[in-house]
Amino acid sequence: MNPKIRVIIPAYNEANAINHVIKAIPKSVAEIVVVDNGSEDLTSETAQKAGATVLFEPNKGYGNTCLKGLEYIEKLKVQTDIIVFLDGDYSDYPEELDLLVAPIVKDNIDFVLGSRAPSLREAGAMQPQQIFGNWLATILMRLFFNAKFTDLGPFRAVKYSVLKSLKMEDKTYGWTVEMQLKILKKRYTYLEIPVHYRNRIGVSKVSGTLKGSIFAGIKILTWIFKYSFK
Repeated sequence: MNPKIRVIIPAYNEANAINHVIKAIPKSVAEIVVVDNGSEDLTSETAQKAGATVLFEPNKGYGNTCLKGLEYIEKLKVQTDIIVFLDGDYSDYPEELDLLVAPIVKDNIDFVLGSRAPSLREAGAMQPQQIFGNWLATILMRLFFNAKFTDLGPFRAVKYSVLKSLKMEDKTYGWTVEMQLKILKKRYTYLEIPVHYRNRIGVSKVSGTLKGSIFAGIKILTWIFKYSFK
């Protein structure tokens, strides 16, 4: 039986990129859900025209958009086996989705992370503060939880049943690390798959600003220390 896969794409002012993202997603996906986080351009119209389901989340924050997408899927009351998250800026390679889903389908892995391997990463695709932040966060997870993660990348696949059990709550930049920490704490099986990563279309809302970088770093470290002593 083929699994029912739904993709959630948080988006803010991604009118120039979102069509590329949607068109590159494999046709095996049951539904693509784009959550518009208050865009001031034609993100929602472009996504809808490309065939995605479009939701609107006025409350700013990466986590808020992901939670909105999950709320929608929960209300659907239809079969959903795997949730895939990826960014709407075309920095991920959506066509690699099958690589992330395969270990879940074939080997019953609970969570698969697309790791932005340096050898597969386009020059300049990650800012120095992103690289350092990922290094620090994964070193701490290794120290406190003996984790094997090397990245906090946005491109990830997870069993829907597992995701619901995590009871995700972070509304901003801590969403990705919260998910990984809860996977570790609950002892779910996980795997990293090296994926390609390119320079995004447009300006990053996180690493592209000093405020965003600092706030993201604080949130990530807060989650790590919270779970280290819980």
